[in-house]
Amino acid sequence: MSFDTSLPTNPEILTTTVGSYSPIDWLAALPSEQSVEDATAVVIHTQQRYGIDLPTDGELYRFDVNHPDTNGMIEYFISRLGGIDTNVGLTDARNFQEKQEMSFRRKPAGVVRGPIGEGSLDLQEACARSAAVANGPLKFTLTSPYMLARTLLDNHYAGLEELTLAIADALADQVSALPAACVQVDEANVPGSPENAPLAQKAINRILDKVNGEKAVHFCFGNYGGQTIQAGGWQPLIDFLNGLHTDHLVLELAHRPDDDLDALKEIDPKIKLGIGVIDIKVNHVETPDEVAARIQKATAAVGPGRIGWVHPDCGFWMLKRSIADRKMDALVKGRDLFLGR
Repeated sequence: MSFDTSLPTNPEILTTTVGSYSPIDWLAALPSEQSVEDATAVVIHTQQRYGIDLPTDGELYRFDVNHPDTNGMIEYFISRLGGIDTNVGLTDARNFQEKQEMSFRRKPAGVVRGPIGEGSLDLQEACARSAAVANGPLKFTLTSPYMLARTLLDNHYAGLEELTLAIADALADQVSALPAACVQVDEANVPGSPENAPLAQKAINRILDKVNGEKAVHFCFGNYGGQTIQAGGWQPLIDFLNGLHTDHLVLELAHRPDDDLDALKEIDPKIKLGIGVIDIKVNHVETPDEVAARIQKATAAVGPGRIGWVHPDCGFWMLKRSIADRKMDALVKGRDLFLGR
Protein backbone atom coordinates (compact mmCIF):
# COMPACT_ATOMS: atom_id res chain seq x y z
CA MET A 1 0.00 0.00 0.00
CA SER A 2 1.28 3.47 -0.88
CA PHE A 3 0.88 6.41 1.51
CA ASP A 4 0.76 10.16 1.00
CA THR A 5 3.90 11.49 2.69
CA SER A 6 3.99 14.86 0.94
CA LEU A 7 3.82 17.93 3.16
CA PRO A 8 1.25 20.64 2.35
CA THR A 9 2.95 23.64 0.72
CA ASN A 10 0.32 26.35 1.13
CA PRO A 11 -0.92 28.59 2.55
CA GLU A 12 2.21 30.20 4.02
CA ILE A 13 1.07 29.40 7.58
CA LEU A 14 -0.16 25.83 8.05
CA THR A 15 -2.39 24.45 10.78
CA THR A 16 -1.71 21.26 12.67
CA THR A 17 -2.52 19.60 15.96
CA VAL A 18 0.10 18.56 18.48
CA GLY A 19 -0.75 14.91 18.96
CA SER A 20 -3.43 13.61 21.29
CA TYR A 21 -7.17 13.92 20.79
CA SER A 22 -9.95 13.90 23.35
CA PRO A 23 -10.86 10.53 24.90
CA ILE A 24 -13.36 8.57 22.81
CA ASP A 25 -15.95 6.96 25.05
CA TRP A 26 -16.81 4.00 22.85
CA LEU A 27 -13.15 3.10 22.39
CA ALA A 28 -12.60 3.05 26.15
CA ALA A 29 -15.74 0.96 26.64
CA LEU A 30 -14.91 -1.65 24.01
CA PRO A 31 -11.18 -1.54 23.26
CA SER A 32 -9.94 -3.77 20.44
CA GLU A 33 -7.62 -3.56 17.44
CA GLN A 34 -10.60 -2.84 15.20
CA SER A 35 -11.91 -0.17 17.57
CA VAL A 36 -8.54 1.58 17.61
CA GLU A 37 -8.43 1.60 13.81
CA ASP A 38 -11.99 2.89 13.57
CA ALA A 39 -11.36 5.58 16.20
CA THR A 40 -8.15 6.64 14.45
CA ALA A 41 -10.10 7.20 11.24
CA VAL A 42 -12.65 9.30 13.14
CA VAL A 43 -9.93 11.42 14.76
CA ILE A 44 -8.07 12.10 11.51
CA HIS A 45 -11.19 12.77 9.45
CA THR A 46 -12.58 15.09 12.14
CA GLN A 47 -9.45 17.23 11.85
CA GLN A 48 -9.67 17.18 8.07
CA ARG A 49 -13.31 18.22 8.23
CA TYR A 50 -12.37 21.33 10.20
CA GLY A 51 -9.62 22.15 7.71
CA ILE A 52 -6.48 21.13 9.64
CA ASP A 53 -3.68 20.99 7.08
CA LEU A 54 -1.57 18.36 8.82
CA PRO A 55 -3.59 16.14 11.18
CA THR A 56 -2.26 13.70 13.75
CA ASP A 57 -3.68 10.28 14.53
CA GLY A 58 -4.73 11.31 18.04
CA GLU A 59 -1.89 9.09 19.30
CA LEU A 60 -4.39 6.25 19.46
CA TYR A 61 -1.67 3.87 18.33
CA ARG A 62 -0.59 3.96 21.98
CA PHE A 63 -4.08 3.97 23.48
CA ASP A 64 -4.19 2.27 26.89
CA VAL A 65 -7.21 2.42 29.19
CA ASN A 66 -4.89 1.75 32.14
CA HIS A 67 -2.92 4.97 31.68
CA PRO A 68 -5.37 7.77 30.92
CA ASP A 69 -3.36 10.33 32.91
CA THR A 70 -0.43 10.41 30.47
CA ASN A 71 -2.14 9.27 27.26
CA GLY A 72 0.35 6.41 26.97
CA MET A 73 3.20 8.76 26.00
CA ILE A 74 5.47 7.10 28.57
CA GLU A 75 4.11 3.63 29.20
CA TYR A 76 3.67 2.67 25.54
CA PHE A 77 7.40 2.98 24.88
CA ILE A 78 8.66 1.79 28.26
CA SER A 79 6.55 -1.37 28.17
CA ARG A 80 7.90 -2.37 24.75
CA LEU A 81 11.58 -1.44 24.76
CA GLY A 82 13.89 -4.30 25.63
CA GLY A 83 15.90 -4.15 28.84
CA ILE A 84 13.14 -2.51 30.88
CA ASP A 85 11.10 -4.34 33.50
CA THR A 86 7.67 -2.81 34.18
CA ASN A 87 7.09 -4.99 37.24
CA VAL A 88 7.96 -2.38 39.85
CA GLY A 89 8.33 -3.48 43.46
CA LEU A 90 8.35 -1.62 46.77
CA THR A 91 12.15 -1.27 46.86
CA ASP A 92 12.17 0.00 43.28
CA ALA A 93 9.58 2.62 44.16
CA ARG A 94 11.53 3.77 47.20
CA ASN A 95 14.76 4.04 45.23
CA PHE A 96 12.98 6.02 42.53
CA GLN A 97 11.53 8.46 45.06
CA GLU A 98 15.05 9.34 46.15
CA LYS A 99 15.65 10.85 42.69
CA GLN A 100 13.36 13.79 43.58
CA GLU A 101 13.25 15.29 40.08
CA MET A 102 10.13 13.28 39.15
CA SER A 103 8.23 13.98 42.36
CA PHE A 104 4.84 13.95 40.64
CA ARG A 105 5.30 10.21 39.98
CA ARG A 106 5.17 7.83 42.94
CA LYS A 107 6.73 4.95 41.01
CA PRO A 108 9.06 4.65 38.05
CA ALA A 109 7.49 3.70 34.74
CA GLY A 110 9.94 0.82 34.68
CA VAL A 111 13.28 -0.45 35.94
CA VAL A 112 16.25 -0.74 33.57
CA ARG A 113 17.79 -4.12 34.28
CA GLY A 114 19.71 -4.68 31.02
CA PRO A 115 20.75 -3.02 27.76
CA ILE A 116 18.01 -1.06 25.99
CA GLY A 117 16.92 -2.70 22.75
CA GLU A 118 14.09 -2.85 20.24
CA GLY A 119 12.06 -5.32 22.27
CA SER A 120 8.54 -5.48 20.86
CA LEU A 121 8.42 -1.82 19.79
CA ASP A 122 7.20 -1.46 16.19
CA LEU A 123 6.64 2.18 15.25
CA GLN A 124 6.40 1.39 11.55
CA GLU A 125 3.40 -0.86 12.07
CA ALA A 126 1.75 1.71 14.33
CA CYS A 127 2.31 4.53 11.84
CA ALA A 128 1.18 2.44 8.87
CA ARG A 129 -2.09 1.61 10.61
CA SER A 130 -2.82 5.33 10.96
CA ALA A 131 -1.61 6.21 7.47
CA ALA A 132 -3.85 3.56 5.97
CA VAL A 133 -6.98 5.45 7.08
CA ALA A 134 -5.66 9.01 6.70
CA ASN A 135 -6.41 9.60 3.00
CA GLY A 136 -3.79 12.35 3.05
CA PRO A 137 -0.63 13.56 4.81
CA LEU A 138 -0.20 12.70 8.48
CA LYS A 139 2.04 13.70 11.37
CA PHE A 140 3.36 10.92 13.61
CA THR A 141 4.58 11.64 17.14
CA LEU A 142 6.89 9.93 19.61
CA THR A 143 8.19 10.77 23.08
CA SER A 144 11.73 12.10 23.49
CA PRO A 145 14.47 9.85 24.91
CA TYR A 146 15.27 12.31 27.70
CA MET A 147 11.67 12.44 28.85
CA LEU A 148 11.46 8.63 28.87
CA ALA A 149 14.75 8.25 30.71
CA ARG A 150 13.65 10.61 33.47
CA THR A 151 10.77 8.28 34.37
CA LEU A 152 12.96 5.20 34.80
CA LEU A 153 14.89 3.69 37.67
CA ASP A 154 18.25 2.79 36.13
CA ASN A 155 19.91 -0.34 37.53
CA HIS A 156 22.10 -0.98 34.48
CA TYR A 157 23.72 2.11 32.92
CA ALA A 158 26.37 4.35 34.42
CA GLY A 159 24.17 7.42 34.46
CA LEU A 160 21.39 9.45 32.88
CA GLU A 161 23.37 10.31 29.73
CA GLU A 162 24.22 6.73 28.85
CA LEU A 163 20.62 5.64 29.45
CA THR A 164 19.13 8.53 27.46
CA LEU A 165 21.35 7.92 24.45
CA ALA A 166 20.63 4.19 24.50
CA ILE A 167 16.90 4.97 24.28
CA ALA A 168 17.61 7.49 21.51
CA ASP A 169 19.43 4.87 19.45
CA ALA A 170 16.60 2.37 19.86
CA LEU A 171 14.03 4.93 18.67
CA ALA A 172 16.23 6.27 15.87
CA ASP A 173 16.49 2.79 14.38
CA GLN A 174 12.74 2.87 13.67
CA VAL A 175 11.98 6.32 12.25
CA SER A 176 13.63 6.37 8.82
CA ALA A 177 10.84 4.56 6.99
CA LEU A 178 7.78 5.85 8.84
CA PRO A 179 4.96 6.53 6.31
CA ALA A 180 4.28 10.05 7.58
CA ALA A 181 4.73 13.52 6.09
CA CYS A 182 6.15 14.74 9.39
CA VAL A 183 7.71 13.06 12.43
CA GLN A 184 7.51 15.00 15.69
CA VAL A 185 9.49 14.34 18.87
CA ASP A 186 7.71 15.47 22.07
CA GLU A 187 9.60 16.87 25.07
CA ALA A 188 7.91 18.31 28.17
CA ASN A 189 10.69 17.99 30.76
CA VAL A 190 13.60 20.06 29.42
CA PRO A 191 11.74 23.41 29.66
CA GLY A 192 11.82 22.96 33.43
CA SER A 193 15.34 21.48 33.52
CA PRO A 194 17.49 23.57 31.16
CA GLU A 195 20.66 22.25 32.80
CA ASN A 196 20.04 18.98 30.94
CA ALA A 197 19.38 20.67 27.60
CA PRO A 198 22.68 19.56 25.97
CA LEU A 199 21.88 15.91 26.73
CA ALA A 200 18.29 16.20 25.52
CA GLN A 201 19.50 17.95 22.36
CA LYS A 202 22.05 15.24 21.61
CA ALA A 203 19.46 12.50 22.06
CA ILE A 204 16.72 14.19 20.04
CA ASN A 205 19.13 14.92 17.19
CA ARG A 206 20.01 11.24 16.93
CA ILE A 207 16.35 10.62 16.07
CA LEU A 208 15.89 13.65 13.83
CA ASP A 209 18.96 12.73 11.78
CA LYS A 210 17.22 9.50 10.75
CA VAL A 211 13.90 11.12 9.72
CA ASN A 212 13.48 11.45 5.96
CA GLY A 213 10.48 13.82 5.89
CA GLU A 214 9.62 17.01 7.77
CA LYS A 215 11.16 17.10 11.24
CA ALA A 216 9.44 18.76 14.19
CA VAL A 217 10.03 18.98 17.93
CA HIS A 218 7.27 19.87 20.37
CA PHE A 219 8.03 21.57 23.68
CA CYS A 220 5.65 22.48 26.47
CA PHE A 221 5.76 23.00 30.21
CA GLY A 222 3.70 19.92 30.96
CA ASN A 223 0.03 19.07 30.86
CA TYR A 224 -0.64 16.78 33.79
CA GLY A 225 -4.27 16.89 34.87
CA GLY A 226 -4.66 19.98 32.71
CA GLN A 227 -2.01 21.89 34.66
CA THR A 228 1.55 23.05 34.03
CA ILE A 229 4.13 21.00 35.95
CA GLN A 230 7.37 22.64 34.75
CA ALA A 231 8.56 26.12 35.68
CA GLY A 232 10.76 28.19 33.40
CA GLY A 233 10.72 30.14 30.15
CA TRP A 234 12.01 30.00 26.58
CA GLN A 235 14.96 32.39 26.97
CA PRO A 236 17.28 29.91 28.78
CA LEU A 237 16.62 27.37 26.01
CA ILE A 238 17.53 29.42 22.93
CA ASP A 239 20.92 27.78 22.35
CA PHE A 240 19.33 24.39 22.87
CA LEU A 241 16.55 25.10 20.36
CA ASN A 242 18.99 26.50 17.79
CA GLY A 243 21.08 23.35 18.00
CA LEU A 244 18.24 21.01 17.09
CA HIS A 245 18.35 19.41 13.62
CA THR A 246 14.71 20.24 13.06
CA ASP A 247 12.68 21.92 10.33
CA HIS A 248 10.23 23.53 12.72
CA LEU A 249 9.42 23.90 16.40
CA VAL A 250 6.02 23.33 18.00
CA LEU A 251 5.88 25.64 21.02
CA GLU A 252 3.45 26.29 23.86
CA LEU A 253 2.71 30.02 23.83
CA ALA A 254 -1.02 30.66 24.26
CA HIS A 255 -0.75 29.81 27.97
CA ARG A 256 2.55 31.64 28.40
CA PRO A 257 3.60 35.25 29.29
CA ASP A 258 4.15 37.68 26.42
CA ASP A 259 7.90 37.96 27.03
CA ASP A 260 8.31 34.35 25.91
CA LEU A 261 7.54 35.57 22.39
CA ASP A 262 10.36 38.11 22.58
CA ALA A 263 12.86 35.35 23.30
CA LEU A 264 11.98 33.59 20.06
CA LYS A 265 13.49 36.41 18.00
CA GLU A 266 16.81 34.68 18.62
CA ILE A 267 15.78 31.38 17.03
CA ASP A 268 17.82 30.63 13.90
CA PRO A 269 15.78 31.78 10.85
CA LYS A 270 16.38 28.43 9.16
CA ILE A 271 14.05 26.89 11.77
CA LYS A 272 10.39 27.69 11.16
CA LEU A 273 8.36 28.59 14.23
CA GLY A 274 5.20 26.78 15.23
CA ILE A 275 3.16 29.03 17.53
CA GLY A 276 0.64 27.79 20.06
CA VAL A 277 -2.44 29.97 19.65
CA ILE A 278 -5.00 27.67 21.31
CA ASP A 279 -4.92 27.25 25.09
CA ILE A 280 -5.65 23.62 25.93
CA LYS A 281 -5.55 24.18 29.70
CA VAL A 282 -8.88 26.05 29.70
CA ASN A 283 -12.36 25.21 28.42
CA HIS A 284 -12.83 28.66 26.93
CA VAL A 285 -13.15 28.33 23.16
CA GLU A 286 -11.19 31.01 21.38
CA THR A 287 -12.89 33.06 18.67
CA PRO A 288 -11.31 33.36 15.23
CA ASP A 289 -10.59 37.00 16.09
CA GLU A 290 -8.65 35.94 19.21
CA VAL A 291 -6.63 33.43 17.21
CA ALA A 292 -5.86 35.96 14.48
CA ALA A 293 -4.79 38.49 17.13
CA ARG A 294 -2.40 35.95 18.68
CA ILE A 295 -0.84 35.24 15.30
CA GLN A 296 -0.52 38.97 14.71
CA LYS A 297 1.16 39.48 18.10
CA ALA A 298 3.59 36.64 17.42
CA THR A 299 4.41 37.95 13.96
CA ALA A 300 5.08 41.42 15.35
CA ALA A 301 7.43 39.92 17.94
CA VAL A 302 9.46 37.52 15.77
CA GLY A 303 9.22 39.22 12.38
CA PRO A 304 7.46 38.45 9.09
CA GLY A 305 7.99 35.09 7.45
CA ARG A 306 9.20 33.35 10.60
CA ILE A 307 5.95 31.60 11.53
CA GLY A 308 5.24 28.52 9.45
CA TRP A 309 2.74 26.76 11.69
CA VAL A 310 -0.03 27.49 14.17
CA HIS A 311 -1.50 24.89 16.50
CA PRO A 312 -2.80 24.25 20.01
CA ASP A 313 -0.29 24.52 22.87
CA CYS A 314 -0.36 20.76 23.45
CA GLY A 315 -2.58 17.74 22.87
CA PHE A 316 -6.33 17.69 23.46
CA TRP A 317 -6.50 14.65 25.73
CA MET A 318 -7.65 16.62 28.80
CA LEU A 319 -10.58 18.27 26.98
CA LYS A 320 -14.00 17.01 25.95
CA ARG A 321 -14.48 16.39 22.25
CA SER A 322 -17.04 19.17 21.93
CA ILE A 323 -14.47 21.66 23.23
CA ALA A 324 -11.55 20.29 21.21
CA ASP A 325 -13.50 20.32 17.96
CA ARG A 326 -14.63 23.92 18.42
CA LYS A 327 -11.06 24.95 19.22
CA MET A 328 -9.85 23.33 15.99
CA ASP A 329 -12.54 25.16 14.07
CA ALA A 330 -11.40 28.46 15.62
CA LEU A 331 -7.76 27.64 14.86
CA VAL A 332 -8.37 27.27 11.14
CA LYS A 333 -10.77 30.20 10.87
CA GLY A 334 -8.41 32.42 12.85
CA ARG A 335 -5.46 31.49 10.63
CA ASP A 336 -7.56 32.25 7.55
CA LEU A 337 -8.68 35.55 9.04
CA PHE A 338 -5.08 36.56 9.68
CA LEU A 339 -4.07 35.67 6.13
CA GLY A 340 -7.10 37.42 4.65
CA ARG A 341 -8.39 34.23 3.04
